[in-house]
Amino acid sequence: MLYREAGDFKTSYADDNQTFPIRFDRWRYYAVLVIAFGIVPFIINDYWVSAVFLPFLIYAIAAIGLNILTGYCGQVSLGTGGFMAVGAYACYKLMTAFPDINIFFHVILAGGVTAGVGILFGLPSLRIKGFYLAVATLAAQFFLVWLFNRVPWFYNYSASGQISAPERTVFGIEVTGANTEAWASYLFCLVFVVILAWLARNLTRGTVGRKWMAIRDMDIAAEIIGVNPLTAKLSAFAVSSFFIGIAGALFFAVYLGAVEVGEAFGINKSFLVLFMVIIGGLGSIFGSFAGAAFLVLLPVLLKNILVGTLGWPTDLAAHLEFMIVGALIIIFLIAEPHGLAQLWRVAKEKLRLWPFPH
Repeated sequence: MLYREAGDFKTSYADDNQTFPIRFDRWRYYAVLVIAFGIVPFIINDYWVSAVFLPFLIYAIAAIGLNILTGYCGQVSLGTGGFMAVGAYACYKLMTAFPDINIFFHVILAGGVTAGVGILFGLPSLRIKGFYLAVATLAAQFFLVWLFNRVPWFYNYSASGQISAPERTVFGIEVTGANTEAWASYLFCLVFVVILAWLARNLTRGTVGRKWMAIRDMDIAAEIIGVNPLTAKLSAFAVSSFFIGIAGALFFAVYLGAVEVGEAFGINKSFLVLFMVIIGGLGSIFGSFAGAAFLVLLPVLLKNILVGTLGWPTDLAAHLEFMIVGALIIIFLIAEPHGLAQLWRVAKEKLRLWPFPH
C-alpha cells in the first residue's frame, strides 16, 4: 500500500505541523496542481467550463469564506448572497470607473470593499449570537439586494437595471466578455482559488484561527484566557466577507457576464452556499471544496440521467434535486455532522491501518 507513514520521520516542529504530514498526501496535492494547471486547460471545452469548473471554483471560494465564519468562528450567517452582490457591484463600479487598471486588482479591491461591509454587519455579533445573529445577517441579505435594486448609481443608471462586465484582459488575453476563451476564464478563477485556499489554510492553523476556534467553542472562556471577542469576531467577518466578495466578483465578471441582483444573488444563493458547508463539513477547508463539488456536480448528473437518458420533464428533475439535497442535509446533520470531510478523514485512517484491525 502506498498510503503509509513508514519512513516519514519528523525532526522538527515545523515538519510535524505540516498541512500534509504524510509524503503521499503531499505528492497527491502536487499532482492535482499539475493536472489543474498543466492538463485541464488543454482538454476542457465551453460546456465543461460553464457547467462544472467555473461554478465549482467560484462556489468553493464562497464556501471557504462562509466556513471561516461559521465553521471556525461559530458565527451563523445567512447573508452570503448579499455579500456576493457587494463584491459583484463593487467590481462593476471599479471596472467602469478605472478601465486602465488590471481586472485582477479590481477583484481584490472588490473583496476589500465587501470586507468593510462585512465588518459593518458583523457588529451585532458582539451582543447577539445563534438564531438572533442569523436573523441579523438575513436582514443584511434583504437590505443589500434592496439597495442594489433601488439606487441607480450602483448599476450606472442602466435602463434595464442590470450590470454587464466590460471586456478586460490579463497579459493580453481576454478573461471577461463574450469573446473569452474557456481555458482563460478557468485559469483566471483557478489562480484565485489556489491563492485563497492557501491563505485560508494558513490563517486557520495560526494564531488568528486559534482565536476563532476559541470563540466558537466557548466565547466566555476564550475571553477569560485573553482572546478579545471584538477583534476575533470582526476579523472573522472581515476575512469571510473578503472571500465571499471575491467569489461574487468572479461570479459576475467571469462566469455570468451580466447579472440582475435579485435573480443572481437572492436568498437562494445564501442557502446554497450554506448547504455546501453543511454537506462538506464545518471547520474544514477540504470540506468546502467537497461540498461545492457535490452540489455543483449533483444537478449536472441528475439532469443528464433523468432528463437526457430517461426523458423525464425538466421541472420534475428539478423538484427531485431539491428533495435529494434536503434529504442529504438531514442525513448528514443526524448521522455525520462533520460532513464529507469527516468521511474522508475516516477513510484515510482506515487506509493507514489496513489490513490490521483497530
